[in-house]
Amino acid sequence: MDPLDILTNLSMVTPHFQAIFNAEERKVIGYEVLGRMKTEEGWHSLGPFFRDQSIPDEYRLEVDDLIVRKALDYWLEVDAKPYIFINRNPDLLMRDHGESLLEMLKVYQDKGFPLDHLVLEITEHDFTGDIERLNHLLTYYRTYGIKIAVDNVGNGAGNLDRIGLIEPDILKVDLHMLRKTNGLASYQDVLYSLSLLARKIGAALLYEEIETLYQLQYAWRNGGRYYQGFYLQDPSEVFIDESLLTEKLKLEIQQFIEHEKRKIRNFYQLSKSIQQTVQQSLLKDKKESKGDELLKHISQDLSAYSFRIYICDEDGFQASANHVKIKDVWVQQPSYHNKNWSWRPYFLENIMKMKLEGRGILSDLYSDIETGELIRTFSYPIDQDQYLFIDLTYEYLYEKNAIL
Repeated sequence: MDPLDILTNLSMVTPHFQAIFNAEERKVIGYEVLGRMKTEEGWHSLGPFFRDQSIPDEYRLEVDDLIVRKALDYWLEVDAKPYIFINRNPDLLMRDHGESLLEMLKVYQDKGFPLDHLVLEITEHDFTGDIERLNHLLTYYRTYGIKIAVDNVGNGAGNLDRIGLIEPDILKVDLHMLRKTNGLASYQDVLYSLSLLARKIGAALLYEEIETLYQLQYAWRNGGRYYQGFYLQDPSEVFIDESLLTEKLKLEIQQFIEHEKRKIRNFYQLSKSIQQTVQQSLLKDKKESKGDELLKHISQDLSAYSFRIYICDEDGFQASANHVKIKDVWVQQPSYHNKNWSWRPYFLENIMKMKLEGRGILSDLYSDIETGELIRTFSYPIDQDQYLFIDLTYEYLYEKNAIL
């Protein structure tokens, strides 16, 4: 839309509200305020207007403030009292150190709007100024009860250190890319890393742009406390019944739970089965053997599901060559002897678990550095000095439904 058409028809500018649902009660807990303009062709999003940096800052702020005022006026009129999520460009926010926005919010506080029901969304990677100064302002806002959300996490060039400095109350993760990449493992790894960051800094995860049931399942499985997107509810001019989707979401989440329980059962059954095979193989093939000699004995017993086996000591130093299956033939790669793997995440923790509990451990799913395929590794304590590592093939994991 032509910016001039917007600025000369401000009476047609109206806030729309996109519902945000929580995981605990499956109810609407708040709404993100979106700018819309009514035309003869219908409603048009004002997103492009706010992102157009060629438009003078004061014009964008004028329209933004108008939308916020209309949204808060509506909140004061209705019985429901949900959280209100408003977006603000951090560069525009810092033009006057956030004073004009705060003064406007104080006016509505005096009218009866509690500022602890406001969530201010900023897109950290859009900010070009001093992050320390922005952080000071957001800390000051928090003294009024205002909550801070960082938007579009995982999209663009967001800096995790800067996000960690801000310590937002909510991280908003866009799942649009998950659909575009068809669940590409590398992108899922990025999202998983964000879930770990949220846990570390004590932020809740809000997954947005949920457009399919699969995306909702992904959000639920990866620590999402809040959900938003067209699959759940389109933006509207009014608040909806907070319990509109409670029963529907309950049924869908129950399906997710059953799926997850089956996956966990498969995981433990697979781990138990491999452990039994390894134990039998060690008993049959001379457990007193060590290193490469032992691997020669047991490699055929593991051939049905493994493509690489090796032995390490408890400090992570490799006590054997890599024994790798190439075209159904096991070959040795001596160059791996004495390499150290203690730097790998959870390596030493798993070694100590095996040592203390006397049982094997099946790893989580990860991308193998050399093959690029998704694999799992089963590790097993042969004795106090030797720990066997068995890399499982993708084909075998797929057959056993252990890929997810």
